Amino acid sequence: MKARITPLNIVTAIAFALLVVSFLGTKSPGQPVDVTGFYKLILGCLVLVTFVTDLIFRFTLKNLRRIWIVELSFIVISAILMLILQKIA
Repeated sequence: MKARITPLNIVTAIAFALLVVSFLGTKSPGQPVDVTGFYKLILGCLVLVTFVTDLIFRFTLKNLRRIWIVELSFIVISAILMLILQKIA
């Protein structure tokens, strides 16, 4: 399988990096790393969901341009739904 960069790959990499930093980050006097266990769990779930979703899109769609369009739409719709749910709760 060829290595193809997709939007969900980028989101997965960023979320994974934040998860690693939250586990390994030390509290310095200027910039405290204050991430609770709940947010670490949410980041872990985000990494898992985006990775699996990316694999599903890769196996169902063969055209790289179509993958980008579908995955960007998925990210935008997910972000809008998260904002709506934040306003409701």
